[in-house]
Amino acid sequence: MRSIRARLLAILLGSTGLVWVLAVIWIYLGTQAEVERVLDARLMEAARMVNSLLADQRIELAAADVDGNRPAVSFEFGSPPYERQLSCQIWSLDGTLVGRSEHAPEGRLTEAVDGFSETVVGDETWRVYTIENPILGVRVMVGDSISIRDRLVGDVITGLVVPAALILPFLATAIWLSVRRGMAPLNAMAEALSSRAANDLRPLPDSDLPQEIAPAVRALNGLFTRVSDAREREKSFTAVAAHELQTPLAGLKTQAQVALASGDGDVHANALRQISTGVDRTSRLVKQLLDLVAVEAEGQVRATIAGRPIETVERIVAELPPAASGRVEVAGSGADLEASLDPVLLTLALRNLIENAINHSPDGAKVVVHLCETAGGVDIVVEDTGPGMPENELPRAADRFFRGRASAGAGSGLGLAIAKEAADRMGGALHLENRQPHGLRAVLSLPAKGAA
Repeated sequence: MRSIRARLLAILLGSTGLVWVLAVIWIYLGTQAEVERVLDARLMEAARMVNSLLADQRIELAAADVDGNRPAVSFEFGSPPYERQLSCQIWSLDGTLVGRSEHAPEGRLTEAVDGFSETVVGDETWRVYTIENPILGVRVMVGDSISIRDRLVGDVITGLVVPAALILPFLATAIWLSVRRGMAPLNAMAEALSSRAANDLRPLPDSDLPQEIAPAVRALNGLFTRVSDAREREKSFTAVAAHELQTPLAGLKTQAQVALASGDGDVHANALRQISTGVDRTSRLVKQLLDLVAVEAEGQVRATIAGRPIETVERIVAELPPAASGRVEVAGSGADLEASLDPVLLTLALRNLIENAINHSPDGAKVVVHLCETAGGVDIVVEDTGPGMPENELPRAADRFFRGRASAGAGSGLGLAIAKEAADRMGGALHLENRQPHGLRAVLSLPAKGAA
């Protein structure tokens, strides 16, 4: 059942019907017990009354003779409303019927000598109370039919069920109207959302909402805000990326025009070198843009595995061009250290950190990479001997396309952003600090092996 309204109606109607059925059963059982108690008390009182009348000789009975010449005396018992409910028989102790009420059966009501009993006379079950009077030598038996008792209980239940059954349609209608009214805010929210344009990310009104719907509306508004922020970041990213690509492409075009316009071989050679440099810069920028897109496509947090970061470091250094790989020194004794990592994200982060350190270091200067174990996991430290960054620029160093005043001209401002994003997706962190007397230290912290 996918409809909340239908589910609520089914639950409410089912619960109401169940309560109603249980109430009928409870009333039936309670009424039956109460009727049994009241009617048993009436049998007892009626038997005692007849016995008292006999003792006071207010009823005179002549015992039937042995030959049956003298029939048993019949007498009227009970008032007209009860004349067919109560029956009385008076038997002598030797088993002779000496008297009975007008509507009492001819067969013996019970074989019990005293107290309550149930017996079948003919095809009818009777509830009988017997009193033995040894002084008069008789037994007084007063009984009523079980079917009459059942009829009384049935009449009571019918009096309850029929009005309830007549009320049930009105109750179902009231429940349906209540559910419909209760679902009205959801319908209004659905209509408001369905009528919106795709680019309309305004928050929904969240005042005067039911407590059950307010969290959903607040969650939707939060989603709208995040989507709007993401769209703004994408617009900004696209604009800056286009600008960054436009600059080297314009330089390439200029150098190509210079080479075409000049007949000097030295000018041609210099233009070709500039074109090669521009192609390298553009290629690096495109590669970093693709890396950033790949990192952001991985979701919030990647499922990590236990691994040795030194293997990723050595592979990245081996893949660098010979002139660059010779400038990277892997120091320390972290060969056996293990951490919780994602190989793809760690490769993206370290490659950009190492390339960034090489680009910002003087020609021929060494870039040192070493690993150290910490209380929270493993730190991968990349140190260069470049100019470093002003302290007020360090908090923004990992922003996209941010390049400080001392940045190398070939940088795109994406390397540190990619490394920070990848570290965050692995549950780690990136920390930047200046070295003394100069240079920058980038610390990529990975969680310990087995950490979530």
